[in-house]
Amino acid sequence: MLFTFICVDVEDSLAARKASRPDHLARLKVLNEAGRLILAGPHPSSHSTAENPQYTGSLIVAEFSSLEAAEDWAAQDPYIEAGVYREVIVKPFIKALP
Repeated sequence: MLFTFICVDVEDSLAARKASRPDHLARLKVLNEAGRLILAGPHPSSHSTAENPQYTGSLIVAEFSSLEAAEDWAAQDPYIEAGVYREVIVKPFIKALP
């Protein structure tokens, strides 16, 4: 089953994001290589620029066997440990289009 991970950053998360990004991406690559990652990416703030990037969170859509498995995976994200995310909401998802 597919699940969405709606991740909300703390204020001024950029430094912590940069420091923990390689570990965060490594986990996403494992999902991708297993054919379970549908999409993933950050939400830039409306004030974000190339010179001054700012983020408000992230969105991930991936396949897991259960809600509990998805929540366990989310709880182990390096962005959690680094203090990037203040909240992660995990919800079942049905892809309707395309």
